[in-house]
Amino acid sequence: MDARETALRQAYGHAVRWLASLPDRRVPARASVDEIVRALGGELPDGPSTPADVVDLLATACEPGLTAFPSGRFYGFVVGGTEPAALAADWLVSAWDQNCVMRAVSPAYTAAEDIAGAWLLNLLGLPSDSAVGFTTGATMANFTCLAAGRDAVLRRTGWNVARDGLAGGPAVHVIVGEDRHMAIDLALRYLGLGRPELVKADDQGRIEPEALRHTLAAGRESPTIVILQAGDIHSGAFDPFVEAIRAAREADAWVHIDGAFGLWAAASPIYAPLTAGCTYADSWATDAHKTLNVPYDCGLAIVRDPFAVRAAMGLQGDYLIQDEHGDPIDKVPELSRRGRAFTVWAALRSLGRSGVADLVERLCRHASAFATGIAEIDGATVLNEVVFTQVCAEFGNDERTEQVLTRLLDDGTAWISGSTWHGRRVMRISVSNWSTTDDDVTRALDAIRRASIGA
Repeated sequence: MDARETALRQAYGHAVRWLASLPDRRVPARASVDEIVRALGGELPDGPSTPADVVDLLATACEPGLTAFPSGRFYGFVVGGTEPAALAADWLVSAWDQNCVMRAVSPAYTAAEDIAGAWLLNLLGLPSDSAVGFTTGATMANFTCLAAGRDAVLRRTGWNVARDGLAGGPAVHVIVGEDRHMAIDLALRYLGLGRPELVKADDQGRIEPEALRHTLAAGRESPTIVILQAGDIHSGAFDPFVEAIRAAREADAWVHIDGAFGLWAAASPIYAPLTAGCTYADSWATDAHKTLNVPYDCGLAIVRDPFAVRAAMGLQGDYLIQDEHGDPIDKVPELSRRGRAFTVWAALRSLGRSGVADLVERLCRHASAFATGIAEIDGATVLNEVVFTQVCAEFGNDERTEQVLTRLLDDGTAWISGSTWHGRRVMRISVSNWSTTDDDVTRALDAIRRASIGA
């Protein structure tokens, strides 16, 4: 057995033990950064070490400092787990070590990307001829789509961003609901578009169409982008797409939808009505490592007009072997990148259409169970309409809510993080993991009850 095979076998053993520990292990990490630094070693060794020994050291030193993100009891942020087929495919991605940029260089990857992209469009009810790019996550997916939108609305005025840059060109008017996700602001900053104009949203974070129409009318002469959202980070609410997109179309605006976790509602016959009208937008961003549960990192940038995204993202070089049908690099910012489409293909092929629908519906069912259970706790109030996978609750006042959150993390049964919503401290629960069971929810609710007693 050579050194590589020995190291891989060691890694496999550690991985299996880690996964086997998830049902019962404490969810928060047990060790600090400083403790892990000491265990890993502070100075670079003078000589080499065997690969198997390095793997053993890495696994044993880091294990106490790992948060059980893949656990069925992690409900912080919006973090999915990893479906078994997607996890195994990701191991192959590392072993195959493909640079997934051109058709001619990696036909296998391009085939997987073409198929997975087509499946995604069909599953989400989006235009079948849209371009699908595989990015690091929703932030860069939003960046990619908004770059295509920025260049497209400026092109309508006769301004060529690729040739002339932004300086001296018309200002792009970007309009968002006031409860948008902060990743939108980050993407706009990357794109040189600055702060967006905020439009009033209702108490669930849904943009108000009449307020949007009024804002659009005030800036009618400017090239405009309107950004909507499928799934508010606190309430899970979806913007009223039909009315909002109609208003944007009347102003000749590019419409982008940030659907990092919520766009997947379209895959379920039960929850698809939340996305009604979504298909009329110009671009959509989502994460595969959230609701679909593939490994980090994997975002999806979907643009109705393939030319628009290629004009923004494509590049040419004398040494590149470019294909007349287009290449994966034409749709994303990165040149060097992992074979993300392999894991998406594996997840979709494993689950099938009914499996994805069941996954979405199961996550929503668990969120509803959380809302019902928390509402029965003395002093607790669920603050949002639980329409998808997000639950926000408070425990009487900010001070008590913070105490409950602190005691809950100290308990370790579940990871549930806090946030501030409408000026109030809240417990924010995001149900995103395929492996979450009814028992996981029951255990987490019991931990919340314990944390609330005496707080």
